[in-house]
Amino acid sequence: MIKGFRDFIAHGNVIDLAVAVVIGTAFTAIVNAVVASIITPLVGLFFEADATGRFGPTLTNIYGHEVTFPLGDLLSAVIAFLAVALVVYFVFVLPMNHWKARQAARRPAVVEVVAPTETELLVEIRDLLRASAAAR
Repeated sequence: MIKGFRDFIAHGNVIDLAVAVVIGTAFTAIVNAVVASIITPLVGLFFEADATGRFGPTLTNIYGHEVTFPLGDLLSAVIAFLAVALVVYFVFVLPMNHWKARQAARRPAVVEVVAPTETELLVEIRDLLRASAAAR
């Protein structure tokens, strides 16, 4: 059991995961700043809601009290998610994919040597045996 844990630690899985969490946390701050300073004001040009985002259908419950379904909160969450996804894709993922493609194009192509199959080896041995028998 200890050996398995030591192997798990030694392979770097824990270190890689810890680095990913730290970088992800810092990355979240950058993405949220871009969304808050650019995307949210752009959305505000087209949509207007009160400070609480409480717009949506209002119904009266069985006790006579009005109940508002806060669709504004849902709409805000969906727009925020799409904005974050948009920023992440166009600012980070797309340029990284282009960079990786350029790096891959710069590397020389690796030619894989394909080993002959068992059947091909047997045919070659047969042909060699026939040739040596004919030479006698």
